[in-house]
Parts: sequence; C-alpha cells; structure tokens
Amino acid sequence: MTNGLEIIQQFEQFAAPSIAEDWDHVGLQLGDPSQPVKKVLTTLDVRPAVVDEAIRLGANFIFSHHPLMFRPAKDLDLRQPQNAMYAKLLRHGITVYSAHTNLDTANGGMNDWLAAQLELTNLTGLVPAGKDPVSEQPVAMGRVGDLPKPLSPTSFVDWVQKHFAVKGLRYVLPDPAPQTVQRVAILGGSGGDFYRQAKAAGAQAYVTGDVSYHVAQDMQASGLMLVDPGHHIEVVAALKLQALLKSWATEKAWTCPVVVSQVNTEPFNFRMKG
Repeated sequence: MTNGLEIIQQFEQFAAPSIAEDWDHVGLQLGDPSQPVKKVLTTLDVRPAVVDEAIRLGANFIFSHHPLMFRPAKDLDLRQPQNAMYAKLLRHGITVYSAHTNLDTANGGMNDWLAAQLELTNLTGLVPAGKDPVSEQPVAMGRVGDLPKPLSPTSFVDWVQKHFAVKGLRYVLPDPAPQTVQRVAILGGSGGDFYRQAKAAGAQAYVTGDVSYHVAQDMQASGLMLVDPGHHIEVVAALKLQALLKSWATEKAWTCPVVVSQVNTEPFNFRMKG
C-alpha cells in the first residue's frame, strides 16, 4: 500500500520546499507520513469542518495549500479550537501535508492555474525567485500575461468576477483610468507588496488579494488598476492537486483514491447595497 512518504517525495519533485519563502511553513505539518495512505483529501485550508469531512470519508492524508500550522502553538489548551483540531487529527491518525509558497512559485503551479482561469497568454514571471533545484529552470511568484482582447476597466472587473466565480470583489481605479486593459499581472493570495513589479512589467491591472487600505492608495497613485477578488480564489488548488496526484497514482500504481474537499472555507460574506 502507498505511504505518505512516497506521495511527498513525488510532489516535491514538482514543487520543491526550497523554493518556498523563508517565512513560510511548508511540508509535513502533523502526523506520521510513513503510515499507509487509505485515501487523500485535497483542500485549500485545513479547518475543523475539513477534518470532520476527512474522518467521514475515511481519508487519513490531507493535502492542503495553506499550512495547517502557520503560526506556532503557544500551548496545547484543548479549549482552543485550533488545538482541539490538532488533537482530533492525531486521535484519528490523519497526516497533514501543506504546499504553500513553493506551490505558488512552481512552474505549472498555483499562479499558472490562476492565470489560466483568466485566459492569460504570453506569460512571464512577476517576482523572480531563483531556480527550481530539480529542473534548474527559473521560477517566479506571480504571472504577467495578456487577455484575449482589450477590455474596458469596467468590463475587466466583470471578467475577473465571472472567471473566478466570486460573489463580490474590490477594485481601485487610478486617475486617469486606463482606456483599456490587456496586460495583466496576477499573484494569488496576499500580493500587495509586489505592485511595483506589476507596474514595471507593463501591467495595466493587477489582480491579487488581501490588499490593505494604504497599499491600495499607493497603487492608485502609481497609476495601476487593482482588482482584489479575495484570497479564496486559490481554492482552484484543491482540484488541481487532485489532478496531479491522480496522474501520479496512475503512473506509479498507487492504491489510494484522491478526493476533493467539498467544504467551503471562505470566511467572508458579501452584502451589496443597490
């Protein structure tokens, strides 16, 4: 029977931990990866409802994008929901592995998936991040590419909302606003720090999440349009990770099925005033 170490070893040929950001916590989060894997559950986030789903489905290996243990636990007080979740995972023998900024940076990874959702072509990297240690090819966080056709700023906002299927989003227009948008930069997650690179790459608009008030003002002053569809657009990782793992399962004759979490981990609701 396939064990977690085999899955991890194969994945890390695709997205090496060494290309993750220094501050990040990628890789094994919890559990024993040497145990046989009965079923893999892929997910964007590991939250209590996702753990309950894994238990219900008989999945003893959770593969997430966002790290389970992003911030170190200061104690093991089980009255705290996060600690209680860790305890439940351990009680049920569930291993958790997370690929975060290494997946963001990997060629063919998160930011290529997001760029494809927006139908961008002629892609280049946004923030150079050295070379992949396996392929020795250059890697970068974020992508810059071209839309199929120029769009007005308003139509581009609609384009992003439709292609990411989000209920609401935020956007910022500079003054003067661009007549049309065709060259677009995108960085999944929280990419506000990199708007200068987007501007330098010739992007007329930058798509990223979690942008703060003051950074949005700085983007506006720089002449760059911003569209912030939120952090949860990275949920595409759950489906794409399933596809990757299933392709390797066929190639390597792994015996464990791979399923996608159906839990919606988006914490925000949107109220629109007409």
